[in-house]
Amino acid sequence: MRRQTINRIIFYITGLLILAMGLTLNTKAGLGVSPIISVSYSISQIMGMNFGNTTMGLYCVFVVVELILHFIRDRRSEKTEGAVLEHANRMNRKLVFLMDVLQIPLSMIFTRFLNLFAKVIPDFSEGEADGKQYAVRFAVLILALILTGIGAAMSLNMRIIPNPGDGIVQAIADCIHKSVGFTKNCFDVFNVTVTICISLLCRGHLIGIGIGTVCAVIGVGRTIAVFNHFTKEKMTELAGIEI
Repeated sequence: MRRQTINRIIFYITGLLILAMGLTLNTKAGLGVSPIISVSYSISQIMGMNFGNTTMGLYCVFVVVELILHFIRDRRSEKTEGAVLEHANRMNRKLVFLMDVLQIPLSMIFTRFLNLFAKVIPDFSEGEADGKQYAVRFAVLILALILTGIGAAMSLNMRIIPNPGDGIVQAIADCIHKSVGFTKNCFDVFNVTVTICISLLCRGHLIGIGIGTVCAVIGVGRTIAVFNHFTKEKMTELAGIEI
């Protein structure tokens, strides 16, 4: 195995681990979680279920939606493109389908990381709510957002198997012909809206939504941009990936 391939795998796995730690810290700060995990987090809190397992279930739903969206996109392309591209499109469809399906075993591994970190990282929202505790919680939140951004950037830059949370955004963007950034913002709003509805209907108050949710919308994207500015070129070179 070439050294570049080994580097690529190491960067990818390290990115997933950092991402899992960042998301877990986000839930432990108790100031509101990232939109992408807000639905699974609220359900796990309401139902008393394991957060990692609930996230696994949500990711499976994402993968099913991706498969449906890619099927719809393929039907559209068949009507607009001629027979000359049929073979190439068929091969591309198989690759896309494989990448979609492989997100399920990836989700199983990734959510086990979530469970592992959830067991070893303490809950910083417990105890007396004083100024010192809030300072600690905000520090944990900032660390969580930084780790989430770095982990997401590292795993995405390696272009192996996308996290279902990123995969569904890309699939929606491809279908509606909008930018990934715009689609991500819309999907975040959708997740927060669903979380608010579930929380109010089941508990009568918000669960998992707070200042941390707003910070995540702004902070994670900025962290990805800054991290990529300083490291992407060198990292992709070491991994043998053409930009």
